[in-house]
Parts: sequence; C-alpha cells; structure tokens
Amino acid sequence: MSTAKVIQAPLADRMRPRTLEEFVGQAKLLAQGSVLRQMIEQDELSSLVLWGPPGVGKTTLARVIAGQTNSRWVSFSAVTSGIKEIKAVMAEASAFMNMEVRRTMLFVDEFHRFNKAQQDAFLPYVENGTIVLVGATTENPSFEINSALLSRLKVFVLNELSLDELLTILHLALEDQERGLGKLGLIASDDQLRLLATYASGDARTALNSLELAALMCKKHGTSEMSQDDLKQAVQQAVLKYDKAGEYHYNLISALHKSVRNSDVDASLYWLARMLESGEDPLYIARRLVRFASEDIGLAAPQALNYAVATMQAVDFIGLPEGKLALAQAVVYLALAPKSNAVYKAYQLAAEDALNTVQHAVPLHLRNAPTVLMKELGYAQGYQYAHDFESGKTNMECLPAELKGRKYYRPTQHGFEGKIERS
Repeated sequence: MSTAKVIQAPLADRMRPRTLEEFVGQAKLLAQGSVLRQMIEQDELSSLVLWGPPGVGKTTLARVIAGQTNSRWVSFSAVTSGIKEIKAVMAEASAFMNMEVRRTMLFVDEFHRFNKAQQDAFLPYVENGTIVLVGATTENPSFEINSALLSRLKVFVLNELSLDELLTILHLALEDQERGLGKLGLIASDDQLRLLATYASGDARTALNSLELAALMCKKHGTSEMSQDDLKQAVQQAVLKYDKAGEYHYNLISALHKSVRNSDVDASLYWLARMLESGEDPLYIARRLVRFASEDIGLAAPQALNYAVATMQAVDFIGLPEGKLALAQAVVYLALAPKSNAVYKAYQLAAEDALNTVQHAVPLHLRNAPTVLMKELGYAQGYQYAHDFESGKTNMECLPAELKGRKYYRPTQHGFEGKIERS
C-alpha cells in the first residue's frame, strides 16, 4: 500500500473564485452593465490587459473569463517563455481555430517582462483574431507595452482590495468545508482577521497565506483557537509594497513631493516613512528634496537649498537608520517653509527663448577685450561697471537687442521673495 503523502495546493490557490458571482473585489470593473462584464456575458471578448498590484485577482479573473466564454484556455508566463514558445503556441492556436472555429484565449502572466521583439510576435495573431490575448501586469502598460500592441488592447485597471473585501475573503476561507479551512473548526475573532487583512496591504494572496500559516501554528499546538503569538508569527511584519524602479516608486515620490509642496507636514512624513520603511535609497529621497528646495521654495526661503544639501550630506555621512531622522527633519522644514516657483518658472521661460529663438550674438559691450584687435573691433566698448555707481546698478542692457524688455523672473510676495524689488 502506498504511503505517499498527498500534496495539497496552497489555500490561496484553492480559494480562487470560479465564477464572477464568487469574485470578491473590483466591484466597479465587474458591475452589471460594465464594459468587461458585457464582453464576458455576451462572449465578445477582445484582447485586453489586466493591470494592478499583486494579489488583486488578475490571474483569477482571467481564468473566470475563460471558463465563462467559448474559448480554449492556454496559459504561460513571460518569465519562462520566449519567442520559440510564443510561435509554437500561435501555430497551435491557428490549427485549433481551423479545426473547431473556436478562438484560443492566451493568458500571459507578468506580460511586462516580454521585450519589444517578443511583444511584436503577438501582433498578427491579435489582429486576425486567432487569439484573444489577456495579459496580466503589475507595471504601467503605457511604459512597459510597446505602442503598436497596446493600441490593439483594452486596458482594465484592478485596484487593491479594501479591508472589508479582504475580511470577506478570510471569512470565506475559514468557513469553506470543501476548499478552505472549514473542516479544521478554527476560531478567529474579527479583530484577529482584521489584523491579517491590515498587514496584507490589499493583497488577497498575502492575507490567505498568513491565515494558512496561522492555521498550521494552531494545528501544531493542538488547538482550534488562534493566539496572538500565532498571528504574529504568521504575519511577521506589515507587507509594504514597493518596487524601486516601478509604479509604486514613482507614485510614492510624487505623493511626497506634492504633500511637501502643499505644506502638509503630516502627509509628507507619512509618505517619507512609506518609502524609507519599504527600503528606498535614502540618498534618492535626499536628492529629490534638493530639487524641491529650488523648484518649489526658491527665493521665498533661500536657506532651504542649503538645508536640503546639508541633509543629503548628513544622510550620506551617517547612513541608516540614523539618517531617517535627518530626512524627517528636512521634510518638516521644507513643508513649513514659504513656497514660490518663481525661479523655476523664470528659468523655464529663459530656456524656451534659448532653445526656440535664433542664437543671438552676445552684445559687444558684454564681451571681454584681452587683445588690441578685439578692442579695435568694439569689444567691451560702452560697458558700465556696476560698482562704479552709487546704486550698484546701471541702465546698461544685458539681453540681446532682439530680446530687449523680456521679463523672466517675477517674484512672489511669499517669504524673503516678497522683499525683492524689481525695477
């Protein structure tokens, strides 16, 4: 008699919804009358991309779609597949189309990992309808999918699951007798499940994995009631979603910059903490704060630039974790400082003239004349030395004649800038 142990699929895989009715989350995307819902129910599916963070149901939704439409399901991952595999699948799909007059629904996980040549291989088959391409990606399709293919795909955005939606999923897993943990008779309070949901950060897979680990702890201890220690070991620490070169990275630095610009100290500190605790390079943040000091504060508080540079040096000198406080202090200072983008706007206007007008010659009176010939040619003639004048300023025109009268810098009334006088 065989004593081989039956290997059971992970709880997160077992609890995948099988129909749209079982699907939890993405209520707006799958609402009655929505575009995607109609495409599925009327079996008029076109190629599409499911874009969203991990654990929100991209793969599960693709499987549900395949199960509720008259399509042949084929799945592979961009991580392990190349041009050779793509061509083989396409040839098989073409043969299947000719035999059964039924399309192949090709699901590609991690679609953003395909390079341009690999993505281009899909184009003719998407265009002639041999396949319905369903790609899943955690990265922004605008940047990761080439424009020729993206123009033929409909992008559907899946959002992080809410706390209540995660709680619903956890309750279902605890109660389900067939696929879930119902037969174990586990007892978990709403507060305990809420803790698991909170630490999952909108990711159903993470929540279910934590619940399954907590269940194993209970089994090990011979009890059906979850303890706080079981939960702590299952969770370990909050899962802070981050990717140092992807969507989360750019969204979070944008939130930090805009919160500081808006003088919202508390929001600024929160976004800073999100980045630092997720493992962001502290010097990257420090460099962005230096940029901020010039772009959004400028001469309203001239010392802000010195402060930001000093912060960058401090972080570089002491590293982490001590450098976190230097960054926090700088963020608070910059958020509270008076704001002005007058210097930023002035440079943009000057750069526009520099790039988009004729490259005007430097007026002769502003040129140095180190040789006799240059003096004879009129170099430096008519130059007025500002320090020779009591006011320290002359009426000498310094712009090219063609740009005479241009005004680039217009100071605001904020902070120190309000004290600057312009003639």
